[in-house]
Amino acid sequence: MTKAAAAAMGSIRHPNLWPPFTQMASAANSQRVVSGEGALLIREQGEPLIDAISSWWVTLHGHAHPVLAKAIADQAARLEQVIFADFTHEPAEQLAVRLSGLCGLQRLFFSDNGSTAVEVALKIACQWWANRGQPRYQIVAFDGAYHGDTFGAMAVGERNLFSAPFEDKLFPVARVPWPTTWWDDDAVEAKESAALEVLERVLETPTAAVILEPLLQGAGGMAMVRPEFLRQVETRTRQAGALLIADEVLTGFGRCGDWFASRRAGIRPDLMALSKGLTGGCLPMGVTMASEAVFEAFVGDDPCLTLWHGHSFTANPLGCAAANASLDLLERNPAAFQQFEQRHRPHLERLARHRKVQHPRLTGTVAGFDLVVEGSSGYLNPAGPKLKRLAMENGVFLRPLGQVVYLLPPLCISDAQLERCYSVLEKALDQL
Repeated sequence: MTKAAAAAMGSIRHPNLWPPFTQMASAANSQRVVSGEGALLIREQGEPLIDAISSWWVTLHGHAHPVLAKAIADQAARLEQVIFADFTHEPAEQLAVRLSGLCGLQRLFFSDNGSTAVEVALKIACQWWANRGQPRYQIVAFDGAYHGDTFGAMAVGERNLFSAPFEDKLFPVARVPWPTTWWDDDAVEAKESAALEVLERVLETPTAAVILEPLLQGAGGMAMVRPEFLRQVETRTRQAGALLIADEVLTGFGRCGDWFASRRAGIRPDLMALSKGLTGGCLPMGVTMASEAVFEAFVGDDPCLTLWHGHSFTANPLGCAAANASLDLLERNPAAFQQFEQRHRPHLERLARHRKVQHPRLTGTVAGFDLVVEGSSGYLNPAGPKLKRLAMENGVFLRPLGQVVYLLPPLCISDAQLERCYSVLEKALDQL
């Protein structure tokens, strides 16, 4: 495509930008977005796009939400930033009280994104044992997991093409199968039983923590498990004396049909990582929640007990203001996330009959399925990019994970827009 043709289509390849997860030698030009409105992305050229994946799962209430925008603007006029090691402020205090009440964990440690929220949880778990004079070194994670792209987060995630160049830098992790399931899965109990047997075996080694994404693994392919499996994992983790870390960077704030996936599953983690929807998608912010029992091991006369971790923008007042405003919106209308699964279901049931669809699955606001494809499955399967292009040509933005297709729209999406997403998907499947 010539530069003139690309410009006419409102697409660019900027000479100074390096976009994420993108091979520049083969990627299409980026399209310039000039504004957002609810579930829509307004492009410089072309019709608006329905943002069916909430712009990488962060845009909880929709784009340019006036309540969130006002909260940020009002806070910016009062206080934009202050060092949090020596000072506190009302938005951070309010957020800490609210999140503690919602998730049942008493202490909040601020960071700046999901990966670092996970890093903090891992560091807390390991240091907790060291502070008690009983160091433990084993971390247990699940096959297919994705916990972020910093080194600790990569270590507990699935080892794959994303982490391969850094393999020698990553600490060892004990792995347990993830018994992913879908509608009409007759083998789910056998898969769960096999996974629990492996978990029991690896927990025979003294373990600092078990980390998991409750109810669904996001980047791992929207791989869903049953709540009863997670409760069995928690029971065995407690019996082994290990800490339980819930990575709710994706699953938190209503995405799985309850405030947190842990609540819906009926488990009580010791540590919880939060980000993405935390600020309604407006500003980057991460949070690690910890129980009071965990926190107490870091308090004492010995300075070596201190958690020596921090970020320049810890508890940024603008991010805290956005997060509090987002919680206000969720509290005013909890049905928006509690009933979203019912909105998905009839559409997914119809789509599940398509010859190109297998393993349909649904949890809260997240609906997914696997494409029936030729060749090897995985992130590099070409069917996903082709489906993405076909959907965008018809006004819907998707970003399949290889052969895994999913819808994860903002809560504000209208019934007509949601129906259009499924209609466009069905049309695109016919063209594959």
